Amino acid sequence: MSGIVLSAAVRQNLLSLQDTAALLSTTQNRLASGKKVNSALDNPTNFFTAQGLDNRASDINNLLDAVGNGVQVLQAANTGLTSLEKLVDTAKSIASQVLQTTTGYSVKASATSTAPTGAGPLAVPGTITDLTNAGTNSLQGKTFIFTPASGPATTITISSTVAAGNVNSIAAFNAALTTAGLGLTASLASDGSITLTSNNDNASQTLTTGTTAAANNIAISGTDTAALVTPTGGAAGKPLADPNSQSTRAGLVSQYNNIIAQITTTSQDSSFNGINLLNGDDLKLTFNETGTSTLSINGVTFDAAGLGLSPLTAGTDFLDNSSANAVIAKLATSSDQLRSEASALGSNLSIVQIRQDFAKSLINVLQTGSSNLTLADSNEEAANSQALSTRQSIAVSALALANQSQQSVLQLLR
Repeated sequence: MSGIVLSAAVRQNLLSLQDTAALLSTTQNRLASGKKVNSALDNPTNFFTAQGLDNRASDINNLLDAVGNGVQVLQAANTGLTSLEKLVDTAKSIASQVLQTTTGYSVKASATSTAPTGAGPLAVPGTITDLTNAGTNSLQGKTFIFTPASGPATTITISSTVAAGNVNSIAAFNAALTTAGLGLTASLASDGSITLTSNNDNASQTLTTGTTAAANNIAISGTDTAALVTPTGGAAGKPLADPNSQSTRAGLVSQYNNIIAQITTTSQDSSFNGINLLNGDDLKLTFNETGTSTLSINGVTFDAAGLGLSPLTAGTDFLDNSSANAVIAKLATSSDQLRSEASALGSNLSIVQIRQDFAKSLINVLQTGSSNLTLADSNEEAANSQALSTRQSIAVSALALANQSQQSVLQLLR
């Protein structure tokens, strides 16, 4: 090929045609790929900057998968909390049914003091509003000490002298009993003796004498300890149970225990992908590619024991309104725990969703920035392609004109 000699005009037009062909090839490549920077040779700065932006967008996009799983873990826990709240409400309803049944006992425990004794005014019975007959009968200065199974003892003194702990009327006596939470009601007999009877809410409790009380007992001591007697309807101060009522209450205990069992299994089933925030598992989410932005969510143990609930025992629990109210109080505390955790879980879920949306928007920003550095303007490249095609045609024509002088010599030789 080195032996071929082209004139200066032909060679100039050939170079122009080659340049046009190269430009046309570049333009067609941009139109086909959509990019004006396809390799580092096209524009090193833009190429590597765009590559860095794309890599970061890819890293964040990979993190979004884990964040998405984290959202589902939170959703599973939230679903579990909702179900647990319904179960606790159902347990409350069962306990409330106990309050609506009959007392449970045909005869409640009671204890009666001796009537005023002695000569003259000492034996004169008092009245409901003046137990001591103006401080003259033998009840004056008598004390009653009530010792429950748990909690401090309460001392009540019958006296016409106004002082803390002294009472001289049935109303005052009952007010003192209520304040102490003893579940007893005082009444005055015609002979002046005072009878202490368990009220409906505490109908299952037993009254004994002495200073030590067993579970569900109240021991009564004091000046008239020896004079206190047990009721005729119950042996040793025990109430007489109503079989039908206690059978109903035992049935409610069984229903309650079924709910408690469901609370435990529901909390254990509230997992997603092996993580259960209601069964003591923790969740840690990472939001950026460097691992410096994280959120740690501590799990809780919300089975029955974790909520402070336990199965009841028929014949021991739900015997009266007091035992039912104790269960309702525990259930109320459990409801507060569930609501507090639901609030915390909702707050964390909002944070995760906000960061999830932020990550998606940031990926879009990064990819847009990368595109701005590498993408070609299709309108511009299409115009370039048309212009180069026209230029190529002109260059071919110009090359033909440059060869005409040599063709003229060829005609002379012929």
